[in-house]
Amino acid sequence: MQVLQVQLEVGPDPAEVGRARRWARSRLAGCGMGDDEPLAETLILLISELVTNAVVHTGCPAVLRMLFGEPGVRVEVADASDRAPSPRQAAGDDTGGRGLELVDGLADRWGWQREGAGKRIWCEIDRAEKAVDDSSGGPRIQGAIREPHVYL
Repeated sequence: MQVLQVQLEVGPDPAEVGRARRWARSRLAGCGMGDDEPLAETLILLISELVTNAVVHTGCPAVLRMLFGEPGVRVEVADASDRAPSPRQAAGDDTGGRGLELVDGLADRWGWQREGAGKRIWCEIDRAEKAVDDSSGGPRIQGAIREPHVYL
């Protein structure tokens, strides 16, 4: 199996999140994935959340990696902080605290591991296409379909 890996060094500045999104969009387009494809939009959101967490919660530079292969796309963000990611429960009006909840809800798999003095947080999205039959007799819809996550 062949895997294409691209990476971007991200500085410890919140403005870097926008740069990471632009960079990721251009790499996705280079792999034939348009901005309007649901998979691309999901990947950009996941990248935004993981890079934001690294920049805001660690204050350290980070490295964003995207790996394209089978069964899909893997996003990794490595930073020099040894602080483990800590999912939070955001209240209604909170402006933060939803990042890892979004990652959990959108990614097919995610996790983290220690790496040297720091850590690497990763998530994966499968590219498998599943067909959904519209019971009303309408057209079949192609695209990545995921089971919704339910949070109690």
